[in-house]
Amino acid sequence: MSSVCEQEIYAALTEIFRDVFANQTLRLNAGMSAQDIQGWDSFAHVNIIVAAEARFGVRFRSSEVRHLTSVGDLVRVIQLKRS
Repeated sequence: MSSVCEQEIYAALTEIFRDVFANQTLRLNAGMSAQDIQGWDSFAHVNIIVAAEARFGVRFRSSEVRHLTSVGDLVRVIQLKRS
């Protein structure tokens, strides 16, 4: 995948994360995890996954969701599913 696609994914995920966490100044990076964002609990995680599925037109398997430990992991899975 090209870096433009990766940038588009980060831009869309930023919108999703800002909505889920009601924080319009939130900036994502690949290494960011639940430990870095106040309020990122299992409920927020589900909301992120559902919104990402809707936004990108993909479906995540439960095994994939269990292995997502960072924003970068989520971006990579989305890239794979869109390729």
